Amino acid sequence: MEGEINLSTILENLNPVLNDGKYVFTKVDSLDHIPFSKILFLFKEKEGITVVLEKRFAEELNLKFSYIASWITLEVHSSLAAVGLTAAFSQALGNANISCNVVAAYLHDHIFVDEKDAFKAMDVLLKLKQENKNS
Repeated sequence: MEGEINLSTILENLNPVLNDGKYVFTKVDSLDHIPFSKILFLFKEKEGITVVLEKRFAEELNLKFSYIASWITLEVHSSLAAVGLTAAFSQALGNANISCNVVAAYLHDHIFVDEKDAFKAMDVLLKLKQENKNS
């Protein structure tokens, strides 16, 4: 199943969903003490392993973190080869003074924003979607 590549179609069908929970990014040297079932995603860098998981699990595991995020999923199935999606929503969020951290997965894009900006970010993304439906 291939994702959509037309940017206008993607933006018209953005369908952002605010997931429940608070999420944190942490760096570890090993995954030995972290149950895989608790990990939302991970990325191996040469300096260590970035792990994203729910804040409550990070606290239970005594992991250090400084950024608490809300997680928004764009339910549109965009292709990994689509051009301009990240630029479009990151610019819209940036114009609203909202930082975003993006993860592109096979089926959907996922945006992590500061927890205090979650509802504002949803408004921005819904406005972006509406503007593209009307154009």
